Amino acid sequence: MKYAFIHQHRQAFSVQRLCQSVGVARRGYYAWRHRDDVPSVRRHRQAALDHRVDSAFHRKQGRSGAPRLTLNLKDNGLSINRKTVAASLRRQGLRARAARRFKATTNSRHNLAVAPNLLLQDFLAVAPNQKWVGDIIYLWTDEGWLYLAVLPDLYSCKVIGWAMRERMHDRGACC
Repeated sequence: MKYAFIHQHRQAFSVQRLCQSVGVARRGYYAWRHRDDVPSVRRHRQAALDHRVDSAFHRKQGRSGAPRLTLNLKDNGLSINRKTVAASLRRQGLRARAARRFKATTNSRHNLAVAPNLLLQDFLAVAPNQKWVGDIIYLWTDEGWLYLAVLPDLYSCKVIGWAMRERMHDRGACC
């Protein structure tokens, strides 16, 4: 930060005076300038590692963090420390997304009446009002779950009817 300030104001003031005012050595400023021009061997290795970590991260759809990526990279022949992988992820701004917990939403073991499958997987309608289908959609809100029952026409994809409730009942949505 100090070196960048000196570099920005070096035309208006002498480098020696700027270095004295911010409290850094003049040779440190010149070394910093030289480092910006020529990437070091360490920076080259870091860039190559970052590329491998980035590709492994995206191969796993961003779901794996440093521990799993370290194992994955070891399987691919790159023996590397977990902390080094974690530093590479931080440098690149990559953060693993946690997998969503599975929640069963269907209860197939019930004593309720089951409607017969009249369509037999034939979802092509050649005229309006020939085939209607129904579905229930679960919507999470700040106040809890809402259940939306929708009845669309397969020909036009227009919604024929719908109902929304806070609880799912075994009786019709209109009741």
